[in-house]
Amino acid sequence: MKKTLIGTGLAAALVLGGCASPPPTATPDTTAGTSTGTAAAGASDFLACMVSDEGGFDDKSFNETSYKGMMDAKSELGIQTREIQSDTTASYAGNVQSMVDADCDVIVTVGFALGDATQASAEANPDIDYAIVDFAYDAPLDNVKGLTFNTAEPAFLAGYLAASMSKTGTVGTYGGAPYPTVTIFMDGYAQGVAHYNEVKGTDVQVVGWNSDTQDGAFIPGNNFSDVAGAKQLATNLVSQGADVILPVAGPASEGGLQVAQESGGNVVSMWVDSDGYLSMEQYASVIPTSVGKAMDVAVTDAIRASFEDSFDNEVFVGTLDNEGVYLAPYHDFEDQISDETKAEIEQLKQDIIDGTITVNS
Repeated sequence: MKKTLIGTGLAAALVLGGCASPPPTATPDTTAGTSTGTAAAGASDFLACMVSDEGGFDDKSFNETSYKGMMDAKSELGIQTREIQSDTTASYAGNVQSMVDADCDVIVTVGFALGDATQASAEANPDIDYAIVDFAYDAPLDNVKGLTFNTAEPAFLAGYLAASMSKTGTVGTYGGAPYPTVTIFMDGYAQGVAHYNEVKGTDVQVVGWNSDTQDGAFIPGNNFSDVAGAKQLATNLVSQGADVILPVAGPASEGGLQVAQESGGNVVSMWVDSDGYLSMEQYASVIPTSVGKAMDVAVTDAIRASFEDSFDNEVFVGTLDNEGVYLAPYHDFEDQISDETKAEIEQLKQDIIDGTITVNS
């Protein structure tokens, strides 16, 4: 995977706060992993650790995918691992400190909400390497690597696809909270719809997000675990005519899938972060595609760099070009999407990679 530096504007947009208190009881995994052949020298003494946000490691989204990255590193390198799942936002700082106390060599924190807790811990422990998923700092510390993803790019492709699929002429999106790592999806999605209208002479509408005002539909209380609240948002979008939905709400995105599944074939819902066809297989029949991030690969690479003493603080930005973000396969919808649309999306992907099309967020 190619690595690039994040732009100052995007880095600034990703900076958000976290909070702290003592952690819940950890369930560590300190068993040395095995790899094909002999583990690298010193692997049994190297400890990679991870702290989730409140979504937990079974969120079918970015926590779970990031955790897979640590497990892949364990398998490939033969290192030890330890993890702790955060139950509340108030536990973040304490959970990170528990990993410091466990003598971890590298600590991976998952989610922008751990930004403050990660920075404070890294400043206090300059000999420990840190990587944080979905977050970057304007002035990175020497021992902190941000792992970020320009999801506006594949979301643009998803928006174009949504516009092509819509029978009502209206598509929708909603988010878990108005955070930059959420709205970047919504921005790209809306721009993809706008591009479809421009080249096709259509007037497909987007409900749930306004790119000009940067405002849209979000779960009350910014609760990424509120499936019922997300389902109500999706229902509201459908009542406005939307028949293709992009939910950007972590585990709560399941609410959109439920609405699609209950629609009798009138509504479909995409997924984000992972390939929902695989991670949410009970809803596979209503998922035409997903907007994904290769967070597992980025996490594995960061842990490997720490293990090999090649760790640096250059922020990683996943793009379509370096395959750090992607539009997932169409799976069961392969035959429902025209060859013309498929070819157009492939060309748009290349145009974004080449810089012919710029997706702004």
